[in-house]
Amino acid sequence: MTPSPEDRALRPDRSGADRGARAVGAVVGSAVGDALGAPFEFGLPGVYSARFPDGVGAMCGGGGWDPGEATDDTQMAVLVGESLLENGGLDLPDVFGRFRRWAAGEPKDIGLQTEDVLTSGAPWDLAAALHFQTNGRAAGNGSLMRATTSAVYFARAGRSATMDAARRIAALTHGDRAAWEGTAVFHELVRVALEGGDPLAAVEDALALVHTGHRARWAAVLAPDWHPDDATEFNGAVWPCLGTALWALRTTDGFERALGAAVDVGGDTDTVAAVTGGLAGAVYGIDAVPERWTHPLHVPLPGYGARVLRTTDLASLARRLDGTAGSDRQENYT
Repeated sequence: MTPSPEDRALRPDRSGADRGARAVGAVVGSAVGDALGAPFEFGLPGVYSARFPDGVGAMCGGGGWDPGEATDDTQMAVLVGESLLENGGLDLPDVFGRFRRWAAGEPKDIGLQTEDVLTSGAPWDLAAALHFQTNGRAAGNGSLMRATTSAVYFARAGRSATMDAARRIAALTHGDRAAWEGTAVFHELVRVALEGGDPLAAVEDALALVHTGHRARWAAVLAPDWHPDDATEFNGAVWPCLGTALWALRTTDGFERALGAAVDVGGDTDTVAAVTGGLAGAVYGIDAVPERWTHPLHVPLPGYGARVLRTTDLASLARRLDGTAGSDRQENYT
């Protein structure tokens, strides 16, 4: 499942970005995509290009968001990343507890499914499963949107370990394995990009480790000829969200264009752009992320006092996530 020669021709040489720059690019790029897409959430296709005909617009704010303000996507990603660092690995009860504290802080935006799970009062290891048993639907993109920090942290542990970690974190709030598998694929594609590889060429290998009951559907959505118009559900679902991110990366020639394409699809624009930004940032590195987007970027953390992270804070977080040896991370689960 490798990109065509035509697709490769669109992709610039990114050999100048070192691993550290790609790690920072992934974390900051995801946050930038989140903040860039937030004002356009639930808009129709073409809403971004209508406002910014050049396709590489500004942090404009709107829809209740200040210019550069990140949403729940980045807020939850920060909580995951800080938990990993402070605990020296994956402590699932701690991650869930941080999520609960954040949800109790009344964030401006929180997914309905995630809110139901975090406020149910059920224990961390049962809450998502009980929600899924009751509702039968839990394949939203809420576990995918927050996955860039954990993808950077577990990347050095290798393909199997990073995909397993993704599943475990996703399962805290999403009981549907479809969400686990999509988050696992994202982890693996970020891992490949951080090593300087082409994530589009790595899709086939990632799919080989997807649960057999979900592999065919994921293969269809991540295929080189898939287009957002082919989606069979709203892109608030995990399948078209990740599919659109790969499509945006495949059909554009740089970070800015990839995010513009992602937002212009409409729908769940903040999350689609956050996922796209995580992948594109890992591919192109932090130097490809324009200052006009990083300068106003800020991440408030409801439930955590007056904490607000800026781009420098996210860059520091990314370096710490990437800088710790990962040889034993696959064993450091709770």
